[in-house]
Amino acid sequence: MSRHFALVPAAGLGARFGGSTPKQYLPLHGRPLLWHAVAVLARHPRVERVFVVLHPKDEHFARQPWGELAKVEGLRLGGETRADSVRNGLGAMSSVTNDDWVLVHDAVRPCLTAAMLDRLLAEVGDDDAGGLLAVPLADTLKRADAQARVLATEPREGRWRAQTPQMFRRGVLLAALNAAREATDEASAVEAIGLKPKLVMGSDLNLKVTWPEDLLLAEMVLRAVRPASSPPADDV
Repeated sequence: MSRHFALVPAAGLGARFGGSTPKQYLPLHGRPLLWHAVAVLARHPRVERVFVVLHPKDEHFARQPWGELAKVEGLRLGGETRADSVRNGLGAMSSVTNDDWVLVHDAVRPCLTAAMLDRLLAEVGDDDAGGLLAVPLADTLKRADAQARVLATEPREGRWRAQTPQMFRRGVLLAALNAAREATDEASAVEAIGLKPKLVMGSDLNLKVTWPEDLLLAEMVLRAVRPASSPPADDV
């Protein structure tokens, strides 16, 4: 039977946040943001291992409290883009076959729950096109010009906001990323080789921390869905 693994690209420097600490290591609800992003994956019984793709000069990963998340393994081969990091990570996963499933999850998406992960695994099942968590677009969508003035109102019917994890067989995803090197997410690369990934209902709570205010929202979500945890003394 095909097995399930997770891959978390975490080689970014978090330039939009400023400061010397990459945003995936900023403190959030008693732990680093990255810790929350991988915790549900590492604790899920169907996920055999979680590979975290790091910047080659990452100085923070080794200082994190990974002992309680024994499935987590760092790979110091991050690339210039997300696609490069995922591609490099897939190539380094020597114990993973091309038929095994890989769940790619954002390093700065800390509010994933076991229920969301269960739903993704169940609904994708053995569908070779794979799938991803996503939510239907609820807001009115505007197209802007270079001066930030409205050019048009776009239809929102049938449009979804992609989230992660995004789940594909390793061989399919590696071939897709090699063919579509400018893809902004794994699903768009798989789409480019002619497959139609399944959209699985995610949640607005599964937010991505992009701007400083997102960190405040994530803190509120985690307070509601997870008990507080006290980091070890060497936590950053």
